[in-house]
Amino acid sequence: MIKNRTKSEELLERRKSVVANGVGVFNTATAQSAKGAIVIDANGKELIDFAGGIGVVNAGHCPEPVVEAIIAQARKCIHTSFNVTTYEKYLELCEKLVALFPHGDLTKAMLVSTGAEAVENAIKIAKQATGRSGVLCYTDAFHGRTMMAMTLTSKVAYKTGCGPFAPEVYRIPYPNHYRYGIGLDEETFAKQELNSLKEFFKNTVAPENLAAIIIELVQGEGGFNVAPKSYVKGLRKLCDEYGIMLIFDEVQSGFCRTGAWASYEHFGVLPDISTWAKSMGSGMPIAAVVGRAEVMDAAGPSTIGGTYIGNPVCCAASLATIKFMEENDLNARGQQIGTIIRDRFEKMKEKYSAIGDVRGLGAMMAMEFVKNGDPLQPDAELCQSVMEGCGENGLIIISAGTHKNIIRVLSPLVITNSQLQKGLDILEGEIKRALG
Repeated sequence: MIKNRTKSEELLERRKSVVANGVGVFNTATAQSAKGAIVIDANGKELIDFAGGIGVVNAGHCPEPVVEAIIAQARKCIHTSFNVTTYEKYLELCEKLVALFPHGDLTKAMLVSTGAEAVENAIKIAKQATGRSGVLCYTDAFHGRTMMAMTLTSKVAYKTGCGPFAPEVYRIPYPNHYRYGIGLDEETFAKQELNSLKEFFKNTVAPENLAAIIIELVQGEGGFNVAPKSYVKGLRKLCDEYGIMLIFDEVQSGFCRTGAWASYEHFGVLPDISTWAKSMGSGMPIAAVVGRAEVMDAAGPSTIGGTYIGNPVCCAASLATIKFMEENDLNARGQQIGTIIRDRFEKMKEKYSAIGDVRGLGAMMAMEFVKNGDPLQPDAELCQSVMEGCGENGLIIISAGTHKNIIRVLSPLVITNSQLQKGLDILEGEIKRALG
């Protein structure tokens, strides 16, 4: 006899029937509503959210000021296209962004709808600013799923059968100290990696042919690997030496996630161009490219942008989100949450040898599962078992990393301490269970 299916099971079955298989299923949770750090699934069950819509709801689910701003703007105007009519919300948001993220003496911005769009436009701007065509990126990088962004994305499984890819894109190993710096202190490792880059310039592509180097200072999909500070400073120096545009992809790491508006604030290095999305609109599709004014203005008329750039409703949502973040000091809260998670993760690492590394920046924290304590032996099976167990016990959590062996936490920054600790208790319980 077949048991009666729950509403969640029905939704997942309906999904199989009408949604293309290529659309990812990172977690089998469902949702009928959400508020703060809690998702109510289709069965009416409360779930603690440690995924945050993949880093999109730093300000929490449905913050009231944002909801009100969306409603108010939708009553006035939903779309006209900024290319056709200039409206104030677009200008207000750009003014706010250049104030938050100054790139030198004079900064300019442009708005688009997604992180991938932001990356595509950033690359076009860099190419026009330099008159060059080459782009350098990194292993374990994720920059999106559109053609240039997908080419820059490292994970082969995300682009199977999608070639040919954009030409003149070069890739080098990300300076992952845990994986590749065994036996070296971080400073020595960073120096070694910079020397490898200089060799790359001699053996693979001349730096004079590179328009840009694009890097996530804290890799998102790649597993929250944090670039060594001295490496980033050295990268800035090399870009200055050869006239290469340095692009920081802050799509997942921006807007209070690391305890700062931008992760680059922790490094003391300014990019020429930066890309933003995810939490800047509390879930509304809004993204941005910010950069030095002379670089941004190098793009010719109508070579960047699109029909939906800076939709007025999305701009209103973004302005309200940023104001909410400021009024609730979510940067400070991000630091507090990061400290709590790191402390718990480090204690788990002492207990369970399967946890090879704990890393991150601010509230962008992760743990990596490996076999035999070896960073070159990722344990994806353990990670999947833990993730599934968490889902069954009321915690939404997602994996990361090329090998899917990393648990990452992107909880809303409005999460209460009790909700956070309960979620960490569930996670630790599932690690213990999975390890027998």
